[in-house]
Amino acid sequence: MLHEPASSSGKDLAGPYKMQLGVKMFFLYLLFYTGFVAINLIAPQAMGAILFAGLNLATVYGFSLIIVALILALVYDALCRRKENQLSKNEK
Repeated sequence: MLHEPASSSGKDLAGPYKMQLGVKMFFLYLLFYTGFVAINLIAPQAMGAILFAGLNLATVYGFSLIIVALILALVYDALCRRKENQLSKNEK
């Protein structure tokens, strides 16, 4: 039994755009994450500072890392879909 794609796919015309966008977004997130690591290395006591509602910086920053990653994923998906639709219209 062969396991092949349900439908054949052609060349991904948006491939270079997706790769460039992905690398840019990776470095954006890397900067944000580097800030988290830097605070832990340089001033770990700062992570215990209460920001609001009894939550410390470590908790708020940690959840922010997760939320930002999800937002970047949604933005990446939206931008890639738009580029694919644009290129498919130009191809026709």
